[in-house]
Amino acid sequence: MVVVDKDGLPVAASKKADCCGGDMTGLKKTAATRVFEAARDLFYHRGIRAVGVDEIVCKAGVTKPSLYRAFASKDDLIAACLEESGRESRAALESVLEEGGENPHDKLRAMMRHFARKIAAPDFRGCPMSNTAVEIPEPGHPGRTVLENCKADMRAMIAAVTRQLDIDDPEELADGLMLIIEGGMATHHIFGSQGPCATMVAASDALIDAYLAKRPA
Repeated sequence: MVVVDKDGLPVAASKKADCCGGDMTGLKKTAATRVFEAARDLFYHRGIRAVGVDEIVCKAGVTKPSLYRAFASKDDLIAACLEESGRESRAALESVLEEGGENPHDKLRAMMRHFARKIAAPDFRGCPMSNTAVEIPEPGHPGRTVLENCKADMRAMIAAVTRQLDIDDPEELADGLMLIIEGGMATHHIFGSQGPCATMVAASDALIDAYLAKRPA
């Protein structure tokens, strides 16, 4: 007879989760959800290459077979975590653009302030997509495909707004703003939120104003 605890888990599994630091408050979640949440947190704060399957299942408080029933491989789990990050980022950016009103200049300013706030957050550890791009250079990797699509989508959202401005080269401005965003996220790893990335808003405002100043006659 298997002895179970008050949550219906075998006692041995419960003890294993405790000693591994598993989140025992989430036992009613499915094993797949616990694996996903544990992996996403570990990948973001520790890095993808540094985190193995053993550590993920330990933190989740589940067994390896539970992980592989939900995700065919670690690579598929990486892709799933990035897809969720991408969905959240897009939803947040869409909300910012909607709140920015109808004026494209105001929308761009709101967008750049949105990214500046993200970078200044105490728990910010870089962009999950950019971090993964450094760790996974192999073309065709499931995670690489997700992050490339996500970054292309982000650039397209910026360009959709710059095209609404009466300027000579809206695509060039979109690329410039992308450079400021990506540069801010990258320099945060070295200098923190008070380093060069603290100038993101001022730099983007100056760039946008410069393009507006040379608008077609």
